[in-house]
Amino acid sequence: MIKPLFLTLALTAVAACSGPTNRVEMTPLNSTLDLRANVSSAIVRTVSLPSYAASDEISIESPEGLITTNGDVLWADEPERATTLTISRHLNDILSATVGPDPWPFAGIPDVTIEVRVEEMLAGNDGIFTLRGQYFIGGDGIDYRNTARNFAFTTPVISEGLNGIARAQSQVVLELAEDIARVLSR
Repeated sequence: MIKPLFLTLALTAVAACSGPTNRVEMTPLNSTLDLRANVSSAIVRTVSLPSYAASDEISIESPEGLITTNGDVLWADEPERATTLTISRHLNDILSATVGPDPWPFAGIPDVTIEVRVEEMLAGNDGIFTLRGQYFIGGDGIDYRNTARNFAFTTPVISEGLNGIARAQSQVVLELAEDIARVLSR
């Protein structure tokens, strides 16, 4: 009798210490672009994010210019995974090519590899969400001219709170995917 009670109390204590359960999802957006790709397949490597943006906690810039987080609310998915899957989905929807995330889910190798390295992904204290970095496109399965491009996308955080930040983040990730799609359609 004492052992089951102790086990129940121990499990309750562990559950109480398990952390936040509130999560925010990136807002799903759709592109209006429909482009003919100059490749038939592409892989999106796992997106590289700065440590604060790769954290499960949502980061914002404080009035003092510090990057802060609120541990009570987390992203619904790992940010690197979510960003990779979102870019892959957008490119697959926009382009006339088969686009998949890393690891490559199909047989054979893709024509090109897309690698995104983010330097900044943050809701600023000025109400602007910024996504800035560089992406690279190179041939894997075909001879393709290597391309390196800088990017910087900003959008206002229109609604207050974490859902406004999620929507703004989704908007700049969509703009990045559209930029990559335009390069792959030339």
